[in-house]
Amino acid sequence: MPWREDPEPYKVWVSEIMLQQTQVATVTPYFERFMARFPTVFVLAAADLQAVLEIWQGLGYYSRARNLHKAAVWVVKERDGVLPRLSSEWQALPGIGPYAAGAIASISFGEVVPAVDGNVVRVFARLLGIRKDSTLPAVRRALTAEVTRCIAPRRAGDFNQAVMELGALVCKPRNPVCEGCPLQRWCEAHAKGLTATLPVRPTRKPVPHMDVAACVIRRGPRILIARRRPDQMLGGLWEFPGGKQEPGETLEQTAVREIDEEIGIHIRVRRQLGAIRHAFSHFKMTLHVFECTPVKGRARAVTVDAVKWVSIPELRTYPFPAADQKIITWLETDR
Repeated sequence: MPWREDPEPYKVWVSEIMLQQTQVATVTPYFERFMARFPTVFVLAAADLQAVLEIWQGLGYYSRARNLHKAAVWVVKERDGVLPRLSSEWQALPGIGPYAAGAIASISFGEVVPAVDGNVVRVFARLLGIRKDSTLPAVRRALTAEVTRCIAPRRAGDFNQAVMELGALVCKPRNPVCEGCPLQRWCEAHAKGLTATLPVRPTRKPVPHMDVAACVIRRGPRILIARRRPDQMLGGLWEFPGGKQEPGETLEQTAVREIDEEIGIHIRVRRQLGAIRHAFSHFKMTLHVFECTPVKGRARAVTVDAVKWVSIPELRTYPFPAADQKIITWLETDR
């Protein structure tokens, strides 16, 4: 983990934001590219958001990148680039909750404060044999208090990282490696055969699915792209415009309606290029891609942030979500 070689606060901050809901193996190359492009909080604050999103492209959960950039701008403007030391100060920054604040403050500054993520909850729920729903606020507070009580005062950062790593590598959600666990002799879940059922979590609800039409609108050698508004999911990224299918309409009708509403032009659907299945954290989507021709009107940003006509080679210079990147690959091979 390159951020452990030098636990400088800025590097730890960036790494902790990237590691939210993302595995270490995925984060490492992104972290290295990010630090090469934005080596200090001053460079990050001075950068255009589009440049930040471009580096982040493919890592997902893009609100993390937007908040990271927003926080860097605030730190430079309000604190002359001096990063906070206390976890309470870190939590005042956009996109930083108790876990990330505790991790940064303990690792970089040695503050005796817990960093309780899913791995830590699992370790302590099993260690203490807690049979209540671990997502309940009262249970989470009790777990956090117990973690705080156990922190090694002079090695808070090492303690927090050790427990997180124990959960990730040994006390895993499924098939924990109990024979290699240094806490086995004290673990209530191991003693009572409860490792498969702890921690207790509520039953997952079925993941909803939606069908979405995406339009590749051609005008000569150029294609129309739109930038999502900052307040939207995937805000700031570019996409092939379109939207969710409504009840009672065909996907072709969805394409025509969405383009009229978003961009103010009328289109003719020529053919379907294919379908892309993509999963987000809280829903699944099938993206139905149509090649279209503009018939009437001038493209403008009605409900989107911006629109542009670009050539196929230019598409790679804009940050796109993962599903739209597959469409770009289709276009590149179908020219």
